[in-house]
Amino acid sequence: MSEPVKYVSQRELSDMFNVLIVPDLLAGHLRVVTVVDKHPTTNRANEPFCTRSQFIEILSSSGERIAGAHQYLRTDGTLGASGRPDPKIVVVEGVIHRALEPAK
Repeated sequence: MSEPVKYVSQRELSDMFNVLIVPDLLAGHLRVVTVVDKHPTTNRANEPFCTRSQFIEILSSSGERIAGAHQYLRTDGTLGASGRPDPKIVVVEGVIHRALEPAK
């Protein structure tokens, strides 16, 4: 059975990610898995040559997916754009929160 989906604003999704995910991520309590790793980024990204465009999943200590995000990984190991992953999904109590409105 698939998890239910709730659509929220990008601001709400970012706030959820920053409050619920980032502290544990920074503390090293979560595992990051790269799901998609493209090279090179497009010119529209305004990132240095050879920057990787990645989609990552963030897993709990028990291996459950709790978030998904896009990021630009530069060759020096730093993150481009805002310097943080851009959340695309956050899973809270079995509900997937997304920032996209469903097609009407």
